[in-house]
Amino acid sequence: MSNETSEPLRPTIRFDRNELAGAFGDLGTDLPLVIGVALAADLDATSVLVMFGMMQILTGLRYRMPMPVQPLKAMAAIVIAQKIGGPVLYGAGLAIGVSMFILSITGLLDWLARITPKAVIRGIQLGLGLQLGMLALKDYVQSDGVPGYLLAGGAFVLAVVFLGNRRYPAALLLVTLGFFYALAFNVQLSTIVQGVGFNLPLVHVPRWPDVLTGFVLLALPQIPLSLGNSILATRQVAEDLFPARPLKIRQIGLTYSLMNLINPFFGGIPTCHGSGGMAGHYAFGARTAGSVIIEGSLYMIAGLFFGGVFDTTVHIFPLPILGVILLFEALALVLLVRDQAPSRHDFVVVVLVGLMAVGLPYGYLIGMIVGAVLAYMMKRQAVGLGGE
Repeated sequence: MSNETSEPLRPTIRFDRNELAGAFGDLGTDLPLVIGVALAADLDATSVLVMFGMMQILTGLRYRMPMPVQPLKAMAAIVIAQKIGGPVLYGAGLAIGVSMFILSITGLLDWLARITPKAVIRGIQLGLGLQLGMLALKDYVQSDGVPGYLLAGGAFVLAVVFLGNRRYPAALLLVTLGFFYALAFNVQLSTIVQGVGFNLPLVHVPRWPDVLTGFVLLALPQIPLSLGNSILATRQVAEDLFPARPLKIRQIGLTYSLMNLINPFFGGIPTCHGSGGMAGHYAFGARTAGSVIIEGSLYMIAGLFFGGVFDTTVHIFPLPILGVILLFEALALVLLVRDQAPSRHDFVVVVLVGLMAVGLPYGYLIGMIVGAVLAYMMKRQAVGLGGE
């Protein structure tokens, strides 16, 4: 994966076929979580889709690079598993928005970035890449039985052949293949057309009991993953792919917090940035903010006009296709850790943190702490041996 080495300080936002293709590079992560949370918490589909799309567009305009917006994964998993209701979810969003705002303005995020070794951040990326890859292969590709396997196989071949092709972007071919598959097996266009109507997001005012409950049940488990992946790892991926346009940790923390200070009041789900999303957008062709603005516009159109047939519309994107897209997003993340391979000590930290992130409860928090301690111990030992 080549880096962008000559980016202008304020690049033009493009809206070409490669940006359009890149807009689907994070779909495998976003769409299932958006659907799962909306259904499990019984949320208003229009509010969820419009606000999620709006956050994408505003983020794209702010960063002018493919900086993604994603549902908060730990929160989403708990909500889906425990069927936690909308009011508590909105309270949790407000709670984590306030928490991240405090961490940002006090400088604690910058301090965390300074003391966290790069090998630990790479380990977080490895862990997330492994998790996304397992999710793609285990849950998505297998979802439709034999037809799904055949669809995923054909999509995988297309992705391998056309990945990186600027003239025929791979993601557009995958989405087109999935659309015709959906028409054949899953979706009736007449049902969607009959359900078209204009709707606006609903206003909601979170109550303090829901904020406190949401903080304990949902925000606390989410914060370690957000610190590792949404903040530190995202800044690292941006530095890898766009070295001429450095981001500040405080920038990312503030936009993360502002999204969650706005979303709960209009029925939006809690959101974050994400290293995997940026890698996915880039892998499928995105080089500017055009991809996230296009993605956000699609979500907003779906919410404004198709919110009433949400359950049907989502099947336009078959899970096996989303699985293949997610798999390549995972591979793009995993490949970023190769710069740690020349150092045996650093690579040990990367692998250890990655395995902890995947295999342990609160694995990202435990991996960050254990990895940082181990990295500093190895560095001190190396300095001591060098002085003998």
